[in-house]
Amino acid sequence: MDDAPELLTIGRLARRTGLPVRTLRFWSDAGAIPPVARSAAGYRLYDAAAVARAGLVRTLRELGLPLDDVCRVLDGRATVAAVAAAQVTAIDARIRSLKVSRAVLSTVAKRDSTAEETALMNRLARLSAAERLQIIDDFKAEVFGRLDLEPGQRDRMRDLRIELPDDPTPDQVDAWIELAELVQDREFQTRMRVFLELATPAPGQPEPPGASIWWARQVVEIVAKARHDGTRPDSPAASDLITGMFNGSDPAAVLACLEAGIEAGAERYRCLVSRVRGQYSAPDATDDLHWLATALRTAAGR
Repeated sequence: MDDAPELLTIGRLARRTGLPVRTLRFWSDAGAIPPVARSAAGYRLYDAAAVARAGLVRTLRELGLPLDDVCRVLDGRATVAAVAAAQVTAIDARIRSLKVSRAVLSTVAKRDSTAEETALMNRLARLSAAERLQIIDDFKAEVFGRLDLEPGQRDRMRDLRIELPDDPTPDQVDAWIELAELVQDREFQTRMRVFLELATPAPGQPEPPGASIWWARQVVEIVAKARHDGTRPDSPAASDLITGMFNGSDPAAVLACLEAGIEAGAERYRCLVSRVRGQYSAPDATDDLHWLATALRTAAGR
């Protein structure tokens, strides 16, 4: 009886493994499943070990490992653990890239963007951390750098951080795209500087009228409750509310600060910054601020 091990043609190996002949031939050519012999007619022949080897190749390929890495594992030049760790890193990078792509495409669809706008959004979304930081630093220098601030205030402005995390959510990427476009807008920078000049106390001076609207959410919460209760901004009840909130301050001065903030888009800026940071953000108060502006105009006799 012939005790020599049975040799398999590539067709029989395909039937044993459930893999297509075309795939096995490709892997064989790459060196992952080399034949142990050739028939008299030149056909590849494989031993029984090739069945197990093919199963391992299939597993590693299904996990996304490149065929070159699979060959390195099979030849003993690398361990499964080492190539798996490298693949995890590559997959993580791919996931981050896909999240960015999804966020950009979602924003493009939402805005019905042109090709030029799409290219700009994609560039903004894929900036490096250093490039994103530079955009924010340029904005701070242009807007906050010209304000007359106390040293402590200037330090807080300088240390203001607006950064995407290493693994941002699609919403954070979407918010960053919008924020980056906004803070590079020269007209927005000018409007924000005018607003902050009215809302920020100069060294040694008391808080300007109306600053509490922006730096304390209590004012907005009071207005939101009044709106919820159905109070009209031109009613006596609204006038009493104004007097109570601003302690006898000149309504016209308070209104000037409020209108500057509305014109600047300060509320939109606040919401975008919170979204980029992934922080809880109080609801957009734009409607409340417009209600308050109408109430102040009425109180100021305008």
